[in-house]
Amino acid sequence: MSATSPRSRRPNTGIDDTSLLRSWLKVLLVWLVLAVLWFAIFRLPSYLRAYAVLMQFADPGASSALLRFETHPVVSQDVSIPTPNGSLQARLYIPGGVKHPRGMVAVHGIHHLGMYEPRLVSFAKALSGSGIEVLTPQIDSLADYHVDAGSIPAIGESAVWLDNRLGNHKVTVTGISFAGGLSLLAARNPEYGAHIRALVLMGAYDDLARTSRFLATSVQEYPDGRLEPHAAHDYGASVFVYAHLAQFFPQQDLNAAHDALRAWLWEHPEDAPQYIAKLSPESQATMHALIDRRIDVVRPRILAAIQQDQDELATISPHGQVGAVHIPVYILHGSADNIIPPAESLWLAKDLPGDSVREMLITGAFSHVDPSKDAPLGEKLKLVKFVGDVLRAAN
Repeated sequence: MSATSPRSRRPNTGIDDTSLLRSWLKVLLVWLVLAVLWFAIFRLPSYLRAYAVLMQFADPGASSALLRFETHPVVSQDVSIPTPNGSLQARLYIPGGVKHPRGMVAVHGIHHLGMYEPRLVSFAKALSGSGIEVLTPQIDSLADYHVDAGSIPAIGESAVWLDNRLGNHKVTVTGISFAGGLSLLAARNPEYGAHIRALVLMGAYDDLARTSRFLATSVQEYPDGRLEPHAAHDYGASVFVYAHLAQFFPQQDLNAAHDALRAWLWEHPEDAPQYIAKLSPESQATMHALIDRRIDVVRPRILAAIQQDQDELATISPHGQVGAVHIPVYILHGSADNIIPPAESLWLAKDLPGDSVREMLITGAFSHVDPSKDAPLGEKLKLVKFVGDVLRAAN
């Protein structure tokens, strides 16, 4: 009686392991090829355009074979938009060779040059070069360093006008810096929201009182209750004071204080002394503290003013008001932003409905409103992906 070998106990299935492995490899190879084709057809073009946009935004004079291939010629013109509140001035950037472009409204932040601010002009030209028609409205209150409710309908009417001009396909609205929160409030209005395809928030605020406290204290507040030191730009406190002069200067000093602080904020410091000389000694001390960026001197009064104006600031803050906004929202924030802290974007993501936040990127590849040239490659690639996804949504 002979013993049965271990080999003989194994059932004969008739399947060759080598053939099975080859079959699986073929399947995987097919899927890999399909994935590459899908990426090349549906994703790669938008990422190449995104790279071109970022390159030209960071350096308007940049030139390369890729930029020449991916960039349309751009023609710009000033336009006047009729609104219920009067004419609104704006600049239109039109891509050449694009028969039916989609549209984007790009709203400037706090800067005295408004729609002519060089970084905004570079941004609008770069976007238009990618094939999008871009409208940059002049928001006078933001150009005068004020955040107020009057800007909200101006943003909304800009979206309506551009959408009607392009054939009612809806437009994307990009709110830059303090215009981000205001753009979100405009989209909250059904009259304007019906014309908006997507929102892009770049360095935006969620709560204006909380952001103002940050500018006074250099402490950012997180949704989970954490408080974290984060150095604020010293000029931010001066912007707050400029918008609330009556709470820092007596009536007889208001005109001179306004002119002195405006000269300094508008980058004409040589003009400030003639107005400072007209101030009372106490007001001169306040003004010098602001100009010398000794924020500790005025901090208690800033915090008291924020508390006093809490209700007014709440009306122009998305916080608690955007729970019904279901337009796709793309949130971008620089991790080192010292004007509006990145924690504000976390608050925005919390306050918006979950289905509306399509993408959020807090990155070292972006400052407050600019791409950073010194960021690590991985961060730059994430920024390219984010901008590419925005371009696809806009189109």
